[in-house]
Parts: sequence; structure tokens; C-alpha cells
Amino acid sequence: MKNIITDLKALQEETILNLQSSKANNTVRAYKSDFNDFGLFCAQNGLKSLPTEPKIVSLYLTHLSTKDVKMSTLKRRLVSIGVIHKLKGHYLDTKHPSIIENIMGIKRRKGSVQKGKKPILINSLKKIINAIDEQKKDEIKKIRDRSIILIGFSGGFRRNEIVSLDYDDLDFVPEGLKITLKRSKTDQFGEGTLKGLPYFDSSQYCPVLSLKKWIEISNINSGPLFRRFSKSSKLTENRLTDQTVALLIKKYLNLAGIDSKNYSGHSLRSGFATSAAESGAEERSIMAMTGHKSTEMVRRYIKEANLFKNNALNKIKL
Repeated sequence: MKNIITDLKALQEETILNLQSSKANNTVRAYKSDFNDFGLFCAQNGLKSLPTEPKIVSLYLTHLSTKDVKMSTLKRRLVSIGVIHKLKGHYLDTKHPSIIENIMGIKRRKGSVQKGKKPILINSLKKIINAIDEQKKDEIKKIRDRSIILIGFSGGFRRNEIVSLDYDDLDFVPEGLKITLKRSKTDQFGEGTLKGLPYFDSSQYCPVLSLKKWIEISNINSGPLFRRFSKSSKLTENRLTDQTVALLIKKYLNLAGIDSKNYSGHSLRSGFATSAAESGAEERSIMAMTGHKSTEMVRRYIKEANLFKNNALNKIKL
């Protein structure tokens, strides 16, 4: 009997670990952050956040709608509140009419059109690389930063995917570079994705050549590919954060004379997809590189790329 009890305790501990591992760390952090905002709203208004009721959640969503919060954020907050309740062993009906009808009303009154961040297209990409090359700073820093930008764009990477790359994920071949992405947002179980980056005609803007230079000058032969510099400009063993990628993008956009206000860390990825669509790349080949599982977002990029190319006004002569 004692062995059974011990085994049950071990099983319970393993089950808890499984539950904790069912979501990516970034996803869990996002859920907690969203729920903390809901908890603050409840505390300020004398309401109970856990467990809570659909009518309280509905009030919170209305509160968000008055603060010009995007519909996508509003829906994500609802999901987060529901997930935290499940993880804590509470039931919350997130499909309750008081919630769903309220969301529909908010959507009708506010509209659901969302203006995304601007993509970094070819001309802007070249200006950014030129701005990096013109900087009067240590060569090793310039090569790291230009490699991050070029790899992020040409591979259609998310910013967290860029910083997650390790030396062992790279395989230089005669055609260019093979990159193994061990895990991504759409590959939560770590099955891995293989991306191929060919050599570019222009050596200045070639991601493969830039990365070769980075590996050579940094002497990296294992571990994180893109690392931080210490205050004394010495390369450390520490991996960069995804926030650093976003900051680098904004920094070099400004140095290139481009207003960075409407750009983000996602602009490299969307820039690749839009540029590929403009060049006539097929939907499936774009998805193969970006890792999109749904065609919805990719088709939005293609539609934007063809906004002027297939415009009916081109047939009108004035």
C-alpha cells in the first residue's frame, strides 16, 4: 500500500509537470500577464477575479473597449482568463451569452479592422544595412547586427526564433545555408523546421555571407548564435533577447532616415512575405519559409503586395 501511495505521488508530480509543459513558456507568461490586468480591474472595483463570473468578465471587456484596446487584444484577454481558471481548477463559461453578445456589440460599434505594423520591404532593408555598415563602431558589432537583420528577413523568422538559433542549427552547403529551427510558435512539440537560404547575387546584402563573417569574427563554434556584448564591448556567452531584435530594428530604421514608429520586431517577417508576394512567389512557398499553418495571414500579405499591381485603375487612362 505504501508503494502505491508513493507511486501516486510520483504520478501526481509528473502530471503537474506535463500540465506546466503543455504550453510554451512565452504563452504561459502572456496568460499570466493578461490575467494580472483582469485581477487589477477586479481589485479596483471590489470584484472577485478567481473564480469569477461571466458578467464580471463582460464588464472587464467593456472596460477594455473604452480604452481603445484592439479587438485581437480583447479576445486574447478572454482566452487568458479562461485558461487561468482551468489551470486553477475552476470552471468559467467563456461562451456565455453575456460575454459573446457583448463582444459582438463591441465589434459592431468599434469595427474590427486592425492596422498592423509596416513591413520592411527590399528598399528599406537595403537602407538599414547601409546604415549599419556606415556606423563608426566595432566591426564585430556591425556584423552581428547586419546578420540578425538579414537572417530575420530572408528566413521569414519571428524575432524569438532569431535569438533561439544555435551554432549547431546551421549547415553551410554549396547552394547556401540550411537552418534547423528546433521549435516555433506553430511547432510547439519541437518537431523542427528546415529552412534553406540561398546565396544572394549581391554580396553586400547576402545573409549567408554575412553570417559566415559573423561566425568567423566571433569565433563561435557552439551555443547561442547571436549573443550580447558586455559594457566593455566583449562578446559574452549570453543569448540575446527577442526584445533586443525589436530595438535594433527601430534603431537602424531611424539611422536610415525611416520613421520607426509604425514598425516592430515582426516587420522583418512580414517584410519577407510581402516582398516575396510582390516578386510572384507562390502562397505555399511563402508559407514553407514563414511556417504559417493558415493561409489567412499569408493571403493578406499577398493582397497588400498586389494592391497597385492588379489595380483596376491601371486600365484607366487619364
